Amino acid sequence: MAQNIITEEKVIEEVKKAVAETLSGDAGAIQPDNSLIKDLGAESLDFLDINYRIEQAFGIKMARHFILEHIEEMFGEGTAIDENGQLTEKAVQFLKARYGEAFPGFRANMDMDEVPSLFTIRTMAGGVMDILNTLPEKCPKCGGAWKSDDGVKVLCGSCSEPAAYTNGDDLIKEWLTRIQEEKKIC
Repeated sequence: MAQNIITEEKVIEEVKKAVAETLSGDAGAIQPDNSLIKDLGAESLDFLDINYRIEQAFGIKMARHFILEHIEEMFGEGTAIDENGQLTEKAVQFLKARYGEAFPGFRANMDMDEVPSLFTIRTMAGGVMDILNTLPEKCPKCGGAWKSDDGVKVLCGSCSEPAAYTNGDDLIKEWLTRIQEEKKIC
């Protein structure tokens, strides 16, 4: 279900804030299409801090593993990354099916270490929105409607139970299974 409580604009704002706090930058100077690595200078360990800040802000669990790792785990070693550390054609098919034209740079034989540099504030916000869109229609505890007083954390309007979302890793696995069945990849 696509939730309509937290807007994409609010998610982008919170991602920019998390990135600025992690990198000691100015959130106002960060643009949605800035690459976290190329434009903003994030390093691999910075992603852990950024994810933690996002999780705290929204009450969600971001994926602990990247989509390529899930492809390898679910469909076998070498399915996504070859022996030279390069993306396979199947990995590119999955990535394009998942991200569409947001990443025109995905290509077979691309070094897997180049992939993170393609991610932007907007694509990270898209991942957050995917998780937020797993919000159940009603509170499972009491059946009440959801609300958000701050535009970030969602609570039940009746019993104040915090919203529970599908975690990022489970969401990726569900998505990969669905895409594999629909598009007959692998």
